[in-house]
Amino acid sequence: MIDDCDNAPDVRPEPRDVILKAAFDRILHYGYDKTTMAEIAKDADMSAGNIYRFFPSKIDIAEEIARQFNSNVHAAYRDIASDPARSAEQKLRAFFLFRLERTFRLIEDNPKIREMAVIIGRERPAFLAEERAREHVIVESILRQGVDAGEFSATEGPAFAATLVQRAMTKFSYPQLWTNESLSELKHELESLISLLMHGLAVRA
Repeated sequence: MIDDCDNAPDVRPEPRDVILKAAFDRILHYGYDKTTMAEIAKDADMSAGNIYRFFPSKIDIAEEIARQFNSNVHAAYRDIASDPARSAEQKLRAFFLFRLERTFRLIEDNPKIREMAVIIGRERPAFLAEERAREHVIVESILRQGVDAGEFSATEGPAFAATLVQRAMTKFSYPQLWTNESLSELKHELESLISLLMHGLAVRA
């Protein structure tokens, strides 16, 4: 009897994935500014011309790296928002604490990511706006759940309240870009700010 695995065709990674992996590894080690397209091509074992078929520039590669990473994060956000065991307040706390810890540890463990994040923010503001819009959907959904459950009173509507909450939480999205505080200090400050926001959203008797 022939083992099917012996005759299985080789599964080769897609060229885009090879490029992104090579770019990410090099950026983590040398930083974004010190990484060139020629070096990425060499690490990916392909010509520079072939890379340009998939990505017109280095910033396009950086944006795609960020986009793929964030896709997994947004899946975690949706899980938090749909958790039936949590109240709306608990979901808001879980959402913002998860975001804080995820971004803080990412940058702490990979210092070169900070440089890439700053450059993406400067050169691709539309990407950041897209990310904020995706987060806004989650925050608005949680607030709407709170209103429907009688937990919150959003006088001007959950959409506007979500915008205000997001703005209040800006410091905690990429904390190392704003402050040198430790994670424990930031978590304490975040918890206090959420409590203040909850007081403002609470339904009055």
